[in-house]
Amino acid sequence: MSDFIIRAAAPSDAPAIVSLLKELADYEKLLDHFTLTEAEAARDMLGAACHCDLAFQGGESVGIAVWYWTYKSFRARRGLFVEDLFVRRAHRGRGIGKALLVHLAAKARKAGGFLEWQVLDWNAPSIDFYKSLGAKPWENWLIYRLEGEALERLNP
Repeated sequence: MSDFIIRAAAPSDAPAIVSLLKELADYEKLLDHFTLTEAEAARDMLGAACHCDLAFQGGESVGIAVWYWTYKSFRARRGLFVEDLFVRRAHRGRGIGKALLVHLAAKARKAGGFLEWQVLDWNAPSIDFYKSLGAKPWENWLIYRLEGEALERLNP
């Protein structure tokens, strides 16, 4: 039997959200890009821009899943995109990450859709974990982004 719970984040969880995501940014070697504040977490991660579910063990926040709904027009299906999935190092190997994905998969199935996410190409432990669940990478697809000056140049 698991000794952790998963629930939707509440406004009072903003400090835990920021703490977990800052640890994730550090793990992904992206800490210099991390700017999320508690006010932004409370504003954006409770259903306005996206959703956030937290895993707690012994009253401590130990895992997080940040996600939002998406849509694939070619397949005419709603899907769930996992923006962030993270379990604190000391709590890994206890089934918390898998439980978070099972929790999200139930939402995706209920919507009749799918579950998808991105992973850094060097993150072998996560890639191995996802493969163990039966996940497969999308072949022949690259992710592009426009931001900052490049985005401004598209201003009409």
